[in-house]
Amino acid sequence: MSNIFLRDSMLRLSIPTRDAAYYIPDGNTVLLVENTLFKVHRSNLMKDGSTFDTLFSLPSEGGHSASPGAAPTVGGTVVEGESDDNPIRLQGDAADEFRALLWALYALPHELMIATTPEANPVLLFNLARITHKYQFKSILAWALGALVTFYSRSGAFDALPGPGDAGCAGGAPTLVQLTELAALCECADLLDAAVRKWREQIADGKDVALAIGMAERLSIRPLMGLAYNAMLLKGRAAWDAEPLLSREQRVRLLSGHYALSRLWEKLPLAPPALSHNVRCASPPRCGKAWAALWRDALEKGAQILPVRYVDVLGKLRVAEGIVRTVLDVELGAGAGAGTQDSGVAIAACCKEAALAATSLKLREVEEGLAEHFTDVP
Repeated sequence: MSNIFLRDSMLRLSIPTRDAAYYIPDGNTVLLVENTLFKVHRSNLMKDGSTFDTLFSLPSEGGHSASPGAAPTVGGTVVEGESDDNPIRLQGDAADEFRALLWALYALPHELMIATTPEANPVLLFNLARITHKYQFKSILAWALGALVTFYSRSGAFDALPGPGDAGCAGGAPTLVQLTELAALCECADLLDAAVRKWREQIADGKDVALAIGMAERLSIRPLMGLAYNAMLLKGRAAWDAEPLLSREQRVRLLSGHYALSRLWEKLPLAPPALSHNVRCASPPRCGKAWAALWRDALEKGAQILPVRYVDVLGKLRVAEGIVRTVLDVELGAGAGAGTQDSGVAIAACCKEAALAATSLKLREVEEGLAEHFTDVP
């Protein structure tokens, strides 16, 4: 009895079902996606210079092209797409994604307008972007990506994303990894920037760091890769060994980064950032010497504040930036005249803004170049 029940259940599962919304009675093309049948108007699928336009325009064996309004024929015999029994099979596509494409092709104006508001359905837009990229609906893809950027640029929009352990997009919101992959695949800089900002927050909170390393390496997002590796480095060797998502190669890169950043920290005090002196600076050599002394002193104080985390170059530079800013703000507030040499720090007042800018630039330079330190050992 149980075998008969199992056989009947499998039979029912294998029989395709008609889609509730997009099996259109007067449609002229039947397509099978997963186990769902769609019947639509071929002319709609041929819009926007899509791949379907090329597919449906291929000549038959008789040497004639199929007309946009007719089912494809070979020698006068109707072939794929004419009926439920002989549909066009779209391999590798998800029914939800194809349904999203048909939504865009058949949607009413007010439905399209909602998609650009906070009430938009991000799952629908995500699926639409994926499938329009695959089938080269270029203008619809651009619209879908723009709607996703609008949705995820809102404050708190990323908070509803499923966690890394969740599948994502099976009727629920896409994961941060999936959104980042989509942005990279479609070369959508605005969406990628929004996703990377969220990754930065996650990394700063110590969340999903190993996941970020793998994703950033796979998509070649080097600034994010450097931040993720640096965050994992600061967790310590015990955390690396306990992290199941890290490969042996990634652990080797962490050791390489530890050594490289230790050497960088030793060199930094002796190499102050270049200071662009103001034209009113009375003595650039004296000003430059004072700047070098202030830079060295700020880094030493930074090391005292974060003494244990020797390789936390980024953290110490941030502390040093705050020290430089505080010292120069005090000196400026003391009433030193523009173009004069102050007796304390001895940096010309007119050069102090340049000194602050040089410090911030150095911090950004180190942060953006972090990935270069986590390399494979020859």
